[in-house]
Amino acid sequence: MLLESVIASVIDQQRNQIYEKDPGLMREPVPELKSLSSHALIISGIRRCGKSTLLLQMMKNMNSSSIFFMNFDNPQLYGFSASDFGRLDNIILKSGAKTLFFDEMQLVVGWEMYVRQKLDEGFKVIVTGSNAAMLSQELGTRLTGRHISRELFPFSYIEFLAYKNLQPSAESLTMYLRLGGFPEYLKSSDPEQLTSLFSDILIRDIVARYGIKDIVSLHRLANHLMANTGNRITATRLKQPLSIGATSTILTWFSHLEMSYLLSFVPMFSYSSKAQMINPRKVYSIDTGLLNALSVSKTEDLGRKLENLVYLFLRMKYREIYYFDDKGECDFVVFKHGQPMGLFQVCYSLNADNLSREVAGVLTAMKFFNIPTATIVTFSDKDVINEGSYKISVVPAFEFLGQ
Repeated sequence: MLLESVIASVIDQQRNQIYEKDPGLMREPVPELKSLSSHALIISGIRRCGKSTLLLQMMKNMNSSSIFFMNFDNPQLYGFSASDFGRLDNIILKSGAKTLFFDEMQLVVGWEMYVRQKLDEGFKVIVTGSNAAMLSQELGTRLTGRHISRELFPFSYIEFLAYKNLQPSAESLTMYLRLGGFPEYLKSSDPEQLTSLFSDILIRDIVARYGIKDIVSLHRLANHLMANTGNRITATRLKQPLSIGATSTILTWFSHLEMSYLLSFVPMFSYSSKAQMINPRKVYSIDTGLLNALSVSKTEDLGRKLENLVYLFLRMKYREIYYFDDKGECDFVVFKHGQPMGLFQVCYSLNADNLSREVAGVLTAMKFFNIPTATIVTFSDKDVINEGSYKISVVPAFEFLGQ
């Protein structure tokens, strides 16, 4: 329980601080506030990807007297619980605000019921959080039909170009591969900022949230997965080398890492859900700059990092992504509403040694899904490969990611 005066003091400080922030690069459009008369807008994404800045961008053209802003991720508010929502009601009432902006609200148990209450009272509500569960099970039935969901990611390649005032090219793509898209890091270029972010996510979004005791093993697992981006992994094969007692523990930690947006796990496509569960999954990082900051390898492995970039590009557009492997591998098959929408292969450079293998993998997937066109994304190669009625476009990544 917190005193109302303490809550009010923190809110006043935060209000002044957020208006002093640089509004930064305008992000992807979000629903107009007039469409939120009966629905809350839920924005989720990894820490430091720009959610607070996005709220500022939404607030800047509004009458400040109608806005209420509160960031729950504040040391003075760490004791905030559901019993304090009544005190928050009093503060909101005194403010006269009609639109409520709540940052990192997932930290408070029961936040969904409070948002539902404020919607019923006629407020417009915008909520951000650093956990993907805000878009799924945590909402449960409490906000079903009463929320609009959006995800925010670190800067895409297009946003990176706009932020750095660059043009699509092999040179700018190389920069993006190295730096990634976390806005604050792009200002400072200090790798320690990314390593601190990595640890912060593990401790605050996973260890504290789920009460994990074996912090060392969790950290070891997360580092191992980061070092193996683009590779196939299974919990069973990781148990012994990482000295983690149970496969079920690793699977649970996989879920936590994915919910924090730090990592993604792509299953192999199969019409059998059981086969999807037992086959290895491919792992990808939220950001290639983070990969570089954490890497201890002397080799850059640009091919896997390019594949990671393509995955992130597709993930911003599609929720259903698989890899395909049936007498030939295709890196990504994207689905929408249960229907296959596209096939994508990633190869840093096509040459005499790999051309037949890469084309064969894509062609097998095209025939399997009955899709006449597909794309091979490379660093700089450009071509068109025709195989009977099937057409494969070879596209430089700076063109593909710049769409």
